[in-house]
Amino acid sequence: MRTRAKWLLGSLAAVLAVSGGGYAVTAQPQRGDGGREGRTGGLPPATAPVQRGDLGSGLQVEGTLGYAQERKLNAGGPGVLTWVAGEGSAVERDGRLYEVNGRPVRLMYGATPMYRQLKAGDKGEDVKQLKRNLLALGYGTGLDPEDPLFTAGTTTAVKRWQKAHRAAETGEVGKEDVAFASGPQRVRGKDAAVGDEAAPGKPVLTVTGTERIVRFQLDAAKAGEPVTVRLPGGAAATGKVDSVGGAPPEDRNGGAGGSGGAGGAGGGGGGDKKAKVEVVVTLDKPAEVTAPDQSPVTVALTGETRKGVLSVPVNALLALAGGGFGVQVVEDGRAREVRVELGMFGNGRVEVTGGALKEGMQVGIPKL
Repeated sequence: MRTRAKWLLGSLAAVLAVSGGGYAVTAQPQRGDGGREGRTGGLPPATAPVQRGDLGSGLQVEGTLGYAQERKLNAGGPGVLTWVAGEGSAVERDGRLYEVNGRPVRLMYGATPMYRQLKAGDKGEDVKQLKRNLLALGYGTGLDPEDPLFTAGTTTAVKRWQKAHRAAETGEVGKEDVAFASGPQRVRGKDAAVGDEAAPGKPVLTVTGTERIVRFQLDAAKAGEPVTVRLPGGAAATGKVDSVGGAPPEDRNGGAGGSGGAGGAGGGGGGDKKAKVEVVVTLDKPAEVTAPDQSPVTVALTGETRKGVLSVPVNALLALAGGGFGVQVVEDGRAREVRVELGMFGNGRVEVTGGALKEGMQVGIPKL
């Protein structure tokens, strides 16, 4: 009964040590008054071998599959909504997001929101964005995308674009015509329906980027740490931790501005005792992940790896009477307690070091 209590205490202490980050020093045998190793009064109910090999501190957490950069897309002008892109649809450059009074609002790529009417003589980053889009669409031959001035050539390119869409060839572009975002957008939901009154600043759509990501809550994680994501159906995908603590990952797929501004969706969370933060994982091959939005997934974090270390099962640890930890080594039909200092925990095992333990030795464990 005394040995069983020691194992239970040792396992509890091991769990606490995991949360504290672990530690590593030299293992030494426990000595009695005569300098001899301490010995137990009997053999343990079961044994397990001391192993040498690589030990990882990885762990598994539950997460949710989603899309990057969720935000609201607001209307750029007043009128009646006559068409809205469907939920789940992906909109690329020059694609329609919605229509007001039959006039399409099209997606253009860029980080600066569409905040004014763009016309000849205007100057700024938004003008450069417009030029880059006209060039990409084949209407801006000869334009300098680094020139911030809305030139006569820009007016001509805008008219070509308008003619291609059978719109009035004004040579000007307004908030009622385009919404800027930094990449393709996916429609997650509709905030207004056909027939509703649109107004500047009033949400029309909830959009995201098109890149698949995974979110989960954890008290700590390291940016760049590799992970493996177990997807619905058993498939696996690799990725890495992109952001920790609510800082959004680099906006690869769209920051939404759009006509009249955008509102973001944040993360974060809390735990019972220790505050948790939102961790965002980007996938190495996001296009290959086809599971539905908001699907539950399991994320395996690699953590730290120690190479070629000695380890024993966590439940082999004993809480020694004088403090500290030990294991019960079984040799030649006899058992002796050996004091150990603990290193890294991982996958149900704990690192132990020192000359008193050797690979292949048998240590006592509770019988399950």
